[in-house]
Amino acid sequence: MSYYFAIVGTQDNPLFEHEFGTSKLGGDGQPRFSEQARHMNQFIAHSSLDIVEEVQWGSAQMYLKCVDKFFNNYVSCFVTGGNVKFLLLHQPTAPVSTTSTRSSTSIGANPTSPQTEEAIKNFMLEVYESWVKTIMSPFYRVNMEVRSPVFRQRVAAAGRKYL
Repeated sequence: MSYYFAIVGTQDNPLFEHEFGTSKLGGDGQPRFSEQARHMNQFIAHSSLDIVEEVQWGSAQMYLKCVDKFFNNYVSCFVTGGNVKFLLLHQPTAPVSTTSTRSSTSIGANPTSPQTEEAIKNFMLEVYESWVKTIMSPFYRVNMEVRSPVFRQRVAAAGRKYL
């Protein structure tokens, strides 16, 4: 499975972006987006913001699970207390078949399974912890792009650990 992670500020501006692939089940951690899909990732993630804003007011949870689907791309969201949105676009390795009566437990095979949702939730919580530590810096201003290599490394490590 390939992942595109974006943090979107309160003014719908991108604050951080990172692409990675799965490290589970022998994955090498490299994203497998096609060149055309790579150009569409940002568009797909940001187009889901309208749905996120509708869902966030109807839920008391910070983790909103899978909020949008665009062809074979799924968007999961985590909303912070400051209304900053963590968006994770995930693309399964093979198209998901809805005609099968059996569901796979592999994280890469079924993007809406409880195991996948739990792994994504744990990833988001770990990134949220790193996010809080980053924005507590006296040099950080609200809605400022995050360029910290330490934060990027922590996001990548969380991706390797959970996804």
